[in-house]
Amino acid sequence: MATVAIIQARMGSTRLPGKVLKMILDRPMLWHIVNRVRKTESVDEVVVATSDLPADEKVRQFCSENGISCFAGNEADVLDRFYKAAQAKNADTIIRITGDCPFADPLIIGKLISQYRTGDYDHIGVATGAGALYLEKGRFPDGLDAECFSFAALEKAWHEAAHGSDREHVTPYIWRNKEIFRIGSLMCEQGDYSHLRWTVDNDADFVLVSKIYEALYSEEHIFLMDDVLELLKGRPDICEMNSEFIGKEEYEKVWQAGKTE
Repeated sequence: MATVAIIQARMGSTRLPGKVLKMILDRPMLWHIVNRVRKTESVDEVVVATSDLPADEKVRQFCSENGISCFAGNEADVLDRFYKAAQAKNADTIIRITGDCPFADPLIIGKLISQYRTGDYDHIGVATGAGALYLEKGRFPDGLDAECFSFAALEKAWHEAAHGSDREHVTPYIWRNKEIFRIGSLMCEQGDYSHLRWTVDNDADFVLVSKIYEALYSEEHIFLMDDVLELLKGRPDICEMNSEFIGKEEYEKVWQAGKTE
């Protein structure tokens, strides 16, 4: 049995089509995400889970050319895609990463896995994004999202989740049903950074991310959350690049969707 990080990535994006293969410092954004996640010591394998549609042939080809394991599955039912990718890799523990998080932090992911293994959890997530919407403090910047959960929990969700939103977003059925699953959060001990947006959904996000990569990227070592925070202390102008989108992610819809069934 293995600990497998599954990165969901596809070319289709309403606001920023083809974003996963947009170039940052002469390499596709997806390459940077895979490279960063691979630096997590407790991850045995990294897999890109894309769709089997012709539109995502570019993602499949990119993976093939760069020695990256790839699984192609249902485009709309991402929960099914994740389940079958995990099943194909005989995964016991799954790490979920999305293809719009180019600052995926191996140190934070490592802490997440450690907390999952030492606690009694079915699912534990980094305190950011939709899953942390109602937490009042200790949240990480949006874009450092990562989740760690058991194959058993994923399989139960795969069998039972019926709402389209739960199938699209993979894990809400798990972390919303605390009476069924044992749920935890990795909190940010340094403070609350929910006012920072480091995910990529539009052009402004991509420009912000590119600026940070230009300032911090090195072939020798991976820059981490603390490095970005230190940079932004002296560059408040970078934070302003996508500030108009903060708080408009519609995470409430993800929470409420499955309750309407």
